[in-house]
Amino acid sequence: MTEKNQNRSRSIIQTSWLGIAANFVLSAFKLLVGYLANSVSIIADGINNVTDALSSAITIIGTKLSDKKPDRKHPFGYGRVEYLSSLIIGIIILYAGFDTLKNSIQKIIHPETNDYSVLTLVVISVAILVKVAIGIYTKKKGKQLDSEALTASGKDALNDVIASSATLAAAIVYMTTKRSIEAWVGAGISLLILKAGVETILETAGHILGKSTELELATAVRESIASFPEVEGVYDLVIHSYGKRSQLGSAHIEVYDSYKVAWIDNLQRAITKKVREDTGVEMLGLTIYAINTHSEKVIAAREAVRKIVMETEGAKQMHGFYIDMIDRTMNFDIVVEFGAPDEEIREGVKQKVLALYPEYDLQITIDHDFTE
Repeated sequence: MTEKNQNRSRSIIQTSWLGIAANFVLSAFKLLVGYLANSVSIIADGINNVTDALSSAITIIGTKLSDKKPDRKHPFGYGRVEYLSSLIIGIIILYAGFDTLKNSIQKIIHPETNDYSVLTLVVISVAILVKVAIGIYTKKKGKQLDSEALTASGKDALNDVIASSATLAAAIVYMTTKRSIEAWVGAGISLLILKAGVETILETAGHILGKSTELELATAVRESIASFPEVEGVYDLVIHSYGKRSQLGSAHIEVYDSYKVAWIDNLQRAITKKVREDTGVEMLGLTIYAINTHSEKVIAAREAVRKIVMETEGAKQMHGFYIDMIDRTMNFDIVVEFGAPDEEIREGVKQKVLALYPEYDLQITIDHDFTE
């Protein structure tokens, strides 16, 4: 594992330990005050702090497991364990939300007398300040370290601030008016918890299922490849993520057909090295598209075909155009929108192109844009 990855893991673990310590202290105070005041909302808030601490513990375990070296069974490493950690955290948050909602409904149906005090207000106020600090710090570190689990913990902590503020408001209302709204506040808190759980699960599930590559990373990889003056175009970029430490990519590049194989081999090696240094993405494959340079007729045909493609609904781009004058073949790729009728677009373009160039054997490849 590289020094950069070691530092990342160390920072995630240190941040998580800080979260565990803070949440256990807060939970102990809230549960004590909640039981003394017979307040379901304060107890619910205290239980939520326990789940926050458990989430941080899972983040630590997941980070350590994801640091395992690749082996025969998992040749791309264990980086996706981080996504599983986030998924487990989401499930825990959901469970806490349902449990809190159940207790709140019971309190609404069977109201109980509260016993708030000034100490209650002090404890909740301190908890709010502490959770604001934890939430901002953890979320910032999560974004900085590109950690889904830390970011989720930070968001959850900031949601807790809203929940604790509502609990504080309920206590003040009761102490000043003797009207108890804390069961309803507890129900509201549970909905916030459930919302955080659902968002965490959906975000993590997207990574596990294979979501599209983030535009920022895709742009950085394309710019790194395109920085070579010999590269005339970069297309069909695909990046497979095996956690934050292992991202494998492939792309198609266009170069002039006058270059020799040995020269192209050197170019591919240089591109692979530069992309790794610039973005951390390991390019496993660079497919070469040749651009005709020897015929004005071919160049004119390319522009005519491009015009047909770009006037076709659902088509976004054309590239990889090449004509073999000996075999009488014409090849090009069309990038289409997701959900567009691929075969209809292929056949529509094919018929129009063959009407202009019936002497060629036409090969059209349909591509999709795999970035956001």
